[in-house]
Amino acid sequence: MPSPESAATALSPGLHSTDLDDLGVSLGDGVGTLRVWSGAASAIEVVIFDDLDLDWAVDSAPLEPVGGGVWQVTTPLLRPGTRYAVRVDGPHGPGNTFNRNTLLTDPYSRGLARGGYDDWRSVVVEGGFDWGGVAKPRVPLDRTVIYEGHLKGMTKRHPGVPPALHGTYAGLAHPAMVEHFLSLGITSIELLPVHAFATEPRLLQHGLANYWGYNTLNFFTPHAEYATEQARREGPEAVLREFKGMVRLLHEAGLEVILDVVYNHTSEEGIGGPRSSLRGIDNRAYYRQQDDGAYIDVTGCGNAIDTSTDAASRLILDSLRYWAGEVQVDGFRFDLAATLGRDAAHHFTPDHPLLRAIIDDPALADVKKIAEPWDVGMGGWQTGNFGSGWSEWNDRYRDRVRNFWLSDIDYARRASTAPVGIGGFATRLAGSSNTFAVERGPLASVNFVTAHDGFTLRDLVSYDVKHNLGNGEQNRDGADTNRSFNHGAEGPTTDEAILAVRRKAMRNLLGTLLLSAGVPMLTAGDEFGRTQRGNNNAYCHDSALTWLSWDHAPWQRDLFAHVQHLLRMRRENPALRPVHFARLDEHTPSASVMEWYDEHGETMSIERWTNPAHRTLQYVAASTPEHEDFNRILLIVHGTEHPTQVTLPEIEGVLRYVPLWSSADEAPAESAPAREPGDVVPVPGTSMHLFRAE
Repeated sequence: MPSPESAATALSPGLHSTDLDDLGVSLGDGVGTLRVWSGAASAIEVVIFDDLDLDWAVDSAPLEPVGGGVWQVTTPLLRPGTRYAVRVDGPHGPGNTFNRNTLLTDPYSRGLARGGYDDWRSVVVEGGFDWGGVAKPRVPLDRTVIYEGHLKGMTKRHPGVPPALHGTYAGLAHPAMVEHFLSLGITSIELLPVHAFATEPRLLQHGLANYWGYNTLNFFTPHAEYATEQARREGPEAVLREFKGMVRLLHEAGLEVILDVVYNHTSEEGIGGPRSSLRGIDNRAYYRQQDDGAYIDVTGCGNAIDTSTDAASRLILDSLRYWAGEVQVDGFRFDLAATLGRDAAHHFTPDHPLLRAIIDDPALADVKKIAEPWDVGMGGWQTGNFGSGWSEWNDRYRDRVRNFWLSDIDYARRASTAPVGIGGFATRLAGSSNTFAVERGPLASVNFVTAHDGFTLRDLVSYDVKHNLGNGEQNRDGADTNRSFNHGAEGPTTDEAILAVRRKAMRNLLGTLLLSAGVPMLTAGDEFGRTQRGNNNAYCHDSALTWLSWDHAPWQRDLFAHVQHLLRMRRENPALRPVHFARLDEHTPSASVMEWYDEHGETMSIERWTNPAHRTLQYVAASTPEHEDFNRILLIVHGTEHPTQVTLPEIEGVLRYVPLWSSADEAPAESAPAREPGDVVPVPGTSMHLFRAE
């Protein structure tokens, strides 16, 4: 079995210690070597189990200390397919939870076999695979369009995917799914967690499941339940092979695979929860604790990985290197990434050794690194603070865009005018320069309006409040502040006027997302307006509520056509996807020089930026070519429900404005006559209009 490469000398001190090299099982010359780290253990042994009966221990062997907290054994008992566990003994006292009778999984195991709910065995996996010369697509960040989805949910009900492949790794790479991704125009598929995970006991008691998968068992093993039945019968080797086959087929189609990775906590929960691996191996070293052993939980999930220790940080780094190298994935989205950047005093620092190591490691140089830049601990909100090399989920973008098109409109209906002007919205549209440093540029911002967590796009325009009773927590879970607007009726309605304005609101939200500077992230199913019936925290529903439906009404097909069209406009117009922020009085290659005009075609005044009564903007972006031809666009944004008229600006060198897209259209228009500078254009209420300036 290939082991993670030794950390490069460029990494931070401690993380590149050779003592921590080659943890887990390595195979060679008919024997296997198991290396396990525990800084406080007094004894470790490996226990070998029958291939079929995971309760039948057939042999064991002691591990010997070899320095640096590492224990090791070389034995012919460890061979491909061997089921094994480790037992660890050590001192008692605050923070230690050693029990020599507990069977624990190897944190570095590449495969798992399940005996009971919390009864797991590690499995030795060789991991060989023929990649056939297929390389990573390496999509440039400025051309990246992320499609965030649940692996099972995307394929479970697709009529073009054979039933045996529904909800599986193989199903995601089926030609029917590839055709959908390519016809839509996305470049990179971001999968909700696919590391092996477990469902919490409290959910099982309610007959529910941890559907999203943010409850990791092991950082190296793919989740077996997403493999086909045949692969599961054959065992972990076949499951890993199916996963790699999925990656290869998607790469052949030019599509990237990004994994949502959960390194901030594990499924062992709080003290008293399952003791399946890290807690029994060295609880004090792997989890953040008070002096008395009480957990410091900054994740809201019962425990928090202590990345101030070399062993915990190296575990994460080795996992990343494995998935990026051996499995060839293209990027990672780090769940609750602020937790990873907390030091020994539990304070976040952007220069944390692990965060720097992830950026500086040569083995990770070609992968995308996306931070969810917050957790639930003190000082946990860190949007904009992750430094060069990172992109970040931009919650400020999400909130401002939702406010502008939804909650502001709701407010205006009741108070005759919106609460704020258009200035803050324009800043988000142009790349959030007030959040991300100049040297990082607009591509540091991963723009999103919806994500797996929260309302779907359709529910965002259809519900004022969450409807989570089906989660078994009396509607207490899920966000209470959603910045949503039901447009006059809560949930389903037959009122065509309400339905029409909802459809336009969805087009405005999608238009903003896909025409903004930054990296757009589209949530799977939003392209055809899927609903979760108002549930904004559907993490525990593995059912038709969360699986994508592929049976679409005419309006849903129209919405899909709008997304296709917008993504084509983004590809064809480099002014919409600048790499750098433009600088005043400087020529910056691959930036977009932006100009702002009001509805009269005049340069925006300060008063117009901030006046809630004037929410109409003409945004002109001109590229500064480096690798593509010169391009200039005009985007009209009108943020009130009253129609208006707009005078197109007169700009030196611009002879005409060619219409490209309008959110006022139920379906994308085939073509429209060009306009000239100075023309007066009628603009319906709450709408967007894109032109190419020629």
